[in-house]
Order: sequence, then C-alpha cells, then structure tokens
Amino acid sequence: MVLDALIKIKNEVDPTLTFRRSCREGICGSCAMNIDGDNGLACLTKIKKDQGGAMMITPLPHMFVMKDLVVDMTNFYAQYKSIKQSKKDRAKLDGMYECILCACCSTSCPSYWWNPELYLGPAALLHAHRWIADSRDQYTKERLEAVCDEFKLYRCHTIMNCTAACPRA
Repeated sequence: MVLDALIKIKNEVDPTLTFRRSCREGICGSCAMNIDGDNGLACLTKIKKDQGGAMMITPLPHMFVMKDLVVDMTNFYAQYKSIKQSKKDRAKLDGMYECILCACCSTSCPSYWWNPELYLGPAALLHAHRWIADSRDQYTKERLEAVCDEFKLYRCHTIMNCTAACPRA
C-alpha cells in the first residue's frame, strides 16, 4: 500500500517527511492525498507492480499545504460543521451513513476548487441531505433555507468526481 511506502520512506530515507495517518484500514480518512492524479486514501491504494518505480503523490488539491502531504482542513471541517444537528438527533442516525470526513470528495470537485469559501462541497451537502431526508426531523424547512443559495448548493454541476474519489462509495 502507498501508506506502507510512505512509512518506509519516513523511517529509512527522510525522517522529516510529514503526512497524516491513523487507522490504516480506510476508516478514519486521515491519510487522504492525491495519488497519481486521483484523490484517495494511502492506506487503501495499492502500488501497482508495473508502476516502474515512479508514483506522483501530492497533497489534496486546492487546499493550503501546511507541510509535505498535510493540508489545512479548517475550512473543510467548518463547512461540514455548519450543518447543525443536536447530539440527540445525531444518535438516532448512527450507522445510517458512511462518510469518514477524509475530504477526497470535496477536493476532487471543480466547483469546490473555484469557490471553497462559498460552495459547501459534496461532504457538507451529503451531511445536510442526511438530515433533510430524515422523516423524523422537524427542521427540514430551516435546513433547506440554510443551504439554499446560489453558492452553497447550486454550484454542483454533477461532474461526479466526488463519487469516484470517495473511498467509502
């Protein structure tokens, strides 16, 4: 796996190489990066035997790079957090969705690249849809009003890079 190669490089070649990792099982999303032009998780991406020794590994695109492969996720998390729900309502929905907040979808989306401060992006919109679609939710109108403007919602052009990049899809 790509993550194993990065760990080997850090341990044996360059101890200053910086990247995020945690579970090593595709659960947490912390090792999200761009691997040969596609956003994905380093722990799930295999190194092809016919690779010829070269792979292009870069940070997630269109995000501020803090160091090496580590990007600033502040705006991504703020967009996600902007979709409100109480802890009680959240507990009712445990197990009904699979997003691991790795940002692969949002950073694969051209609309998010062009308007990262305004367009919510696929992860936050999925999060909003989860609550809007819940028949038990009594705040559907408020939630729709919160996302319904020309930038937050209507910048999705159904390019579907988000679906292709999602490690949980």
